Amino acid sequence: MRPILLQGHERSLTQVKYNAEGDLLFSASKDDTVNAWYSYNGERLGTYSGHNGTVWTLDVDYQTKFLVTGSADNLMKLWDVQTGQCLYTWEFLTAVKRVAFSEDGELIVCVTEQRAIAQGAIRVFKINRENGQDQDPEPISMFHPIGSKATLAAFGWDNNSIITGHESGKIAIFDTKTGEEIQTHEKAHHDSVTDLQLSPDRSYFITSSKDKSAKLHDSRTLAVLKTYTTETPLNSASIAPIRPYVLLGGGQDAMNVTTTSARQGKFETRFWHKIFEEEVGRVRGHFGPINTIAVHPDGRSYSSGGEDGFVRVHFFDESYFRARPYGELEPDD
Repeated sequence: MRPILLQGHERSLTQVKYNAEGDLLFSASKDDTVNAWYSYNGERLGTYSGHNGTVWTLDVDYQTKFLVTGSADNLMKLWDVQTGQCLYTWEFLTAVKRVAFSEDGELIVCVTEQRAIAQGAIRVFKINRENGQDQDPEPISMFHPIGSKATLAAFGWDNNSIITGHESGKIAIFDTKTGEEIQTHEKAHHDSVTDLQLSPDRSYFITSSKDKSAKLHDSRTLAVLKTYTTETPLNSASIAPIRPYVLLGGGQDAMNVTTTSARQGKFETRFWHKIFEEEVGRVRGHFGPINTIAVHPDGRSYSSGGEDGFVRVHFFDESYFRARPYGELEPDD
């Protein structure tokens, strides 16, 4: 399983994301650029330049028409994927920590940082898909989660609900229009939630946390379905389609990395059996913590972005598809 190494960033990665078809991979990092790559050979397609700070987050719509990015320069930008042109810019008082499209591409949810000058807020914008440059500067709804600040958000099983992850380890569901908290799970994790990714049908989702665990949750009730406990803080978790696995990534904090060898730092991608809650394998390669993981929509490859500034694209071997929890598939007669 030799990886393709993508070198397009000067600083550590913050998020990698495939488009719906999986032919493109987008990457954001702590430098101020966003890159688009062909996922099958690692060739760089283009760069989206315009931010003036760390690009914390990105998302691409289901048609691969629009790309949205959020940055530490307090801006959220809408891009034309094909031309690389910035179509529209929203400006806030604080950094944009997370952005996500709804499944139909009609809405964007945006999470902004909590600072002394402004409360942390979740905003929902309606997107004009006919004319990308003609966008409403005002959100259709905006609300401030009470208590612990939200760091992550995504649309739930439909456009009427938003799932959030919080610094305290809480996860919650909010009504998109009213901002009312519909469901909450205060102790989903014991430390800040670092990633939130939904299953392809949005019926369940996975969260990772600094508390060294990842969990599967039901999208309607927030009930914890499965728990995967590791010995290292986790920064990202992703659900593999077509095979019963989840992928987890993390490692010792970046500020302590210089004191630690790669082996001790636990900088591997971990594969856990989704149902049996057992670790089944690891893939090493990064020279620092893994900050972000995404699995290809067809389930045949995955990408990881690390503190070392590299994106690694791995294509699964045949043994990955043959494997069963307790040994390989018997050969067909």
